[in-house]
Amino acid sequence: MLALLKNPFRQSNLIIAAILVLALLIGAAMPIYAGMMDDQIAKLAALPAMLLFAILLLYDRKLTLTLIILVRAGGDNILELTRFSLGGYQIGVGGLINAAVILISIMLMLERPKTLSKNVVVVWSVFLLLSLYGILVSPAKPEALRSWLALLSYFSIFSSAFHFINNKEDFRFCVKLALFSSALPVLYSFIDIALNHGQGGEEGFRLRSTFSHPNVLAFYLTLIIPMTFYILKSMPVGKNGLTRLFLGCYLFLLLGLLILTKTRSAWIACVITFALYGVFFERRYLVYMVVLGVVALFIPGVADRLSDLGSGNEVVTYGKLNSFAWRVYIWESAWHWAGPSHYLQGYGLQSFKELSIVFFPSAGKLKWGAHSVYVQLLFEMGLLGVGIFLYLYVQVLREFRKLFSFDRLAGFFLVLVVLNFLICAFSDNMLDYLSFNWYLWFILGAGCAFVQTHAAPVRAQAAPFAAQG
Repeated sequence: MLALLKNPFRQSNLIIAAILVLALLIGAAMPIYAGMMDDQIAKLAALPAMLLFAILLLYDRKLTLTLIILVRAGGDNILELTRFSLGGYQIGVGGLINAAVILISIMLMLERPKTLSKNVVVVWSVFLLLSLYGILVSPAKPEALRSWLALLSYFSIFSSAFHFINNKEDFRFCVKLALFSSALPVLYSFIDIALNHGQGGEEGFRLRSTFSHPNVLAFYLTLIIPMTFYILKSMPVGKNGLTRLFLGCYLFLLLGLLILTKTRSAWIACVITFALYGVFFERRYLVYMVVLGVVALFIPGVADRLSDLGSGNEVVTYGKLNSFAWRVYIWESAWHWAGPSHYLQGYGLQSFKELSIVFFPSAGKLKWGAHSVYVQLLFEMGLLGVGIFLYLYVQVLREFRKLFSFDRLAGFFLVLVVLNFLICAFSDNMLDYLSFNWYLWFILGAGCAFVQTHAAPVRAQAAPFAAQG
């Protein structure tokens, strides 16, 4: 303090003074903040958590992003508790973390520019620009802006993954990081089962663990299961016996949790994963699948979920539709209502949910999502949006095709991750599941960066020959 008084204009003294002023301001504001948060512990903890997060962000951007990826899968329920209303808008720690992810990607690129997958980045940029136009024409602009920022965060996660990858071991580290993120959801699943089993609705108990809905957990598992299988199968035979045993048991546990979500599209994606692996690598897995499929039919709820599709397929007065028939009904309603003038560019981001109370006869006063990425994009962004969206994944698959020349197993599982997403996107609001999309695009970014690291030495070797020519 004496040094501060003697020479108040030294840089270190100014920093200390700024910290003291900030501490005094925070202390003075705490009673007001506590009143705004209704003295709820989760909301009161939000401010200290944000300050610690800001300090960590200044200390090490890459470490901050690593920690986010490690724990984000377990954060949906906790982050929901930190939300509060300010000026009619919902604000919470989750939104600030989203903003931080975008900021981190910008800072990483400015600090150490990396060569990204050019074709993928170009298509991503076009998709984001078209989505930006979708905000301008949207009938729900605040929701449309939040949706666009979520899409921007997916791209940010994708581009940030390139800063983790310099070789194959780095790629495996990224896959393991995604795998480690499943620890919190898996552990909490046992608590969810103990507390909520028998309390489900008409569909019975559906496991959701740390996520906002059982479907989100299911789609997250369609990503984690192939990655776990990749790590297991890429390990040297005869070595790391205990690790292999643990991963094998963990894989069965993940499959059990997937069954408890009762999400049929995720089941289909998982069956395709192991079926294609059996066809291209080890045929005995086809036999394992048949045996496990028969066993699964004896698990309570599984047969009911499958047989549910055989009834409730017609729209009748006071009749109850099954979940797929209900989806078809809302898709048809949207298609019949939409005018040809909007087929090319759509009605704007988040317009499907906003206008569902107009075109969907069974909407009542609720706003319904499309429950299909393709229908949602066709309605909101038109044929242009659907085309660019699909072309984005075509470009990703083209990158992964290059992997087959030097890491066939990695290429196979990354292609399956993309196919699983495209399958599940047919019947659910996949673009709205932020935490799932972060893990998806982190893995896809790591895969594309893995391709780049292998291509760089090849280009370097080819350069002298090109110069001679």
